[in-house]
Amino acid sequence: MPEYSIGVEGGRAGIFQRVCSVFLVFLRLGLTSFGGPVAHLGYFREEFVRRRMWLDEAAYADIVALCQFLPGPASSQVGICIGLQRAGLAGSLAAWLGFTLPSALVLWAFACGIDALGDLRQATWLHGLKIVAVSVVAQAVWGMARSLCPDRLRISLAVGAALLSLIAPTVIGQIGAMVLGGAVGLMGLPRPPARDDGSALPKVPPALACSALILFVALLALLPVVAAGTGSQTWRLIDGFFRSGSLVFGGGHVVLPLLRAEVVQPGWIEGDVFLAGYGAAQAVPGPLFTFAAYLGAAMKPAPHGWLGSVICLGAIFLPSFLLVIGVLPFWDRLRRKVWARAALQGVNAAVVGVLLAALYSPVWTSAIFAPADFGLALVAFLLLVFWRLPPWLVVIMGALATA
Repeated sequence: MPEYSIGVEGGRAGIFQRVCSVFLVFLRLGLTSFGGPVAHLGYFREEFVRRRMWLDEAAYADIVALCQFLPGPASSQVGICIGLQRAGLAGSLAAWLGFTLPSALVLWAFACGIDALGDLRQATWLHGLKIVAVSVVAQAVWGMARSLCPDRLRISLAVGAALLSLIAPTVIGQIGAMVLGGAVGLMGLPRPPARDDGSALPKVPPALACSALILFVALLALLPVVAAGTGSQTWRLIDGFFRSGSLVFGGGHVVLPLLRAEVVQPGWIEGDVFLAGYGAAQAVPGPLFTFAAYLGAAMKPAPHGWLGSVICLGAIFLPSFLLVIGVLPFWDRLRRKVWARAALQGVNAAVVGVLLAALYSPVWTSAIFAPADFGLALVAFLLLVFWRLPPWLVVIMGALATA
């Protein structure tokens, strides 16, 4: 399995090639990964576990479980982890840039009035992309269930986690399902052998990890003081968007009320402009957090335009980098323990259940309205799972089928 470890020397040319490879792969995903964070995890699994084999199913599930527990955009954090594993710190930045840049540029252009596509929320081709997202998530659930739920207890645990997530469709329900899965794994699953696969997860030096966590806490505590003390609109933006990226659990949609409170209530942006941008953000590929690029460009007070986009986008994603780098060494050390491996088996089964619940709501409920929609989803599932067509091609076919 290809590996890269922070702090391990390698030829500059080799590292540069890895970074470029990470950027190009994530750029393609950023152009074609429609459907929201759950669908993104399906695209990532197909690309990095099945096709490129940059990591195995168990390591991917461990990364997904970690990022589900962290605040911030889970799919972007998974991408940061994969880039970090493949090409170190530069790889994590390349992964984030590639995955984020396409939607950020579209939303920046939308905010600047370059709306050549019309009302994106009413575009017929967008419905086809949502239908394909159903098949992508179904493929991910199907593949992960076969690997991570091999017995009756773990299958039952996944179904129980799905039911809990549907009954309590909030981040509390999702985290509760995974905590329950860990408890069941700890008490009810056989102890697996200790895992010592140092190449499976990125290696982050403890000093760097501790520095990242200290910086995260310091920024969270001090940015409000700096913003209030200086009265600078730039520092107010950094403070508001950093806090929003630090405190949101449960994906991009949950950040909506936080961002609305930060930018609409002070009068920096009008409510209808805010909602128009949010609708456009749901119509583009990549992470929903790139909504920050739209808000930064559409602000009334300066900085706005491209500078506002850069500031808001960087501030809302910075907590994800700091948390991933800060927590990874502790997570890697924990997952090597025999008792922790047993708990993680239960957590990973619960993750399958959480994804299964998300397959129904919001993915299925926002896309399948008629028998023709279900038929297109079945064809897309057939092409992905049995014909092994690349997801980007199926995405294009789905858009054309409903255009």
